[in-house]
Amino acid sequence: MTLDELDTPCLVLDADRMERNVARLRGRLADLGVGLRPHLKTGKSVEVARRVMDSPQGPATVSTLKEAERFAVSGVRDLIYAVGIAPAKLPHVLALRSQGVDLVVLLDTVEQAEAVAAASREAGTAIPAMIEIDCDGHRAGVLPTDAAQLVAIGQALQQGGELRGVLTHAGGSYTARGTEALQQCAEEERRSVVDAATILRGAGLPCPVVSIGSTPTAHNATDLTGVTEVRAGVFVFFDLVMAGVGICQIDDIALSVLATVIGHQHEKGWILIDAGWMAMSQDRGTSKQAVSQGYGVVCDIHGTPYPDLILGDANQEHGIITVRPGSNGTLPDLAIGDRVRILPNHACSTGAQHSAYHVVRSLSTEVEAAWPRFGGW
Repeated sequence: MTLDELDTPCLVLDADRMERNVARLRGRLADLGVGLRPHLKTGKSVEVARRVMDSPQGPATVSTLKEAERFAVSGVRDLIYAVGIAPAKLPHVLALRSQGVDLVVLLDTVEQAEAVAAASREAGTAIPAMIEIDCDGHRAGVLPTDAAQLVAIGQALQQGGELRGVLTHAGGSYTARGTEALQQCAEEERRSVVDAATILRGAGLPCPVVSIGSTPTAHNATDLTGVTEVRAGVFVFFDLVMAGVGICQIDDIALSVLATVIGHQHEKGWILIDAGWMAMSQDRGTSKQAVSQGYGVVCDIHGTPYPDLILGDANQEHGIITVRPGSNGTLPDLAIGDRVRILPNHACSTGAQHSAYHVVRSLSTEVEAAWPRFGGW
C-alpha cells in the first residue's frame, strides 16, 4: 500500500527520522554518562516504545495508569507514573505492582505521602514514590530549598512506603530561546534535584534516583553530575514547537498528518483539505513563538515542505491551506484529490487524535507497516 491509497486524514510516521532522533539523544546522554528513561506519552504505542527503550522491559515513564497497563501487558516492568498521585488511584497502582511491574508514583505533599504509606501498610507491600521538585515554577513540586517540607514528606512516606528519590521537569525550558538560555535551564533543573537529594540524604533518608527531564534541557545539558537518569518524550518525533525553540530542524520532524485536497477558494487564496482541528488538534503552540505556523506546515506527499505554506485555519473536519501572511510564497497547483502532509505544532496532541501510525521511510510513499496507537485514560 502507498500513501495515495490510505483513507485520510491519517497519521504518518517517518521511521528514518524517528530512528535518527532517538540515536541523537541516546548518543548525547551516553557522552554525559547518564541513562535515558523515555517518556512514552508522546508515542502511546508499543511499537514505538520498543524502538526507544533500553530493553523490552524498560525503563520508561508514563503519564496515565492506562499507559502503565498497556505497556505492562507488552512486558514493560520498570515504570514511573510521572503525574502527582491521587489517593483513589492507589488500588490500581497496587494491582499493577502485584503483576510484577515496578511502578513508581509521584507526590509533592505530606498528605499524598501519608496516603501512600497507609495503602502500603494495608496491602503489606511498600509502594515506591518519588518527590516532585519545582525547578522553575512551571507546574507542581516542592521547592528544592524547602528542607522542612522535603524531610516531612520523606519521613511520612517511610512509614510504610518507599522513598525512591526525587524528580523534576523543566517545563519552563519550552519558552527559553537560544543556547545560553537553554543551558541555563538545564543547569537549574540539574541543580534543583541534586540539592533536594542532598537535603534528604542529610536527614538520613534514602534517595537512590535523581531524575530530570524535558526534551529542550536533555539536548542542552552540559553537566549532569549527580543525576541518575533523564526523561524525555517528544524528542522521538519532534514537532514545530521544538523547531521553534531551536531543538530540531523542520526536516527532523517525524510525524505528519496525511490529508486530501477537497476544494479551492481561489479568490480567498485558500486550498481546502479534509483535515481540520479534529485531525491536527487545536494546539497552537507556535503562536507564542517568533514564527507562527498556524495549525501546521504543509508538505508534499513525500514530506518536503512547500515554501511558506501553512494550515492557516481549521474547522472540525476542514483545513484551510494558505500562504504565510507577509511572505512571498505562492499557492502550489494542487488538484482535487492530491495528497499533502501537515507537520504538527505538538506531536503529543496531534497523535492523540489518531489510532495508528502509518510507517514510511524518508521520501518514500510506500507504507511498510501500521502500528497501533491508543489514547484516553
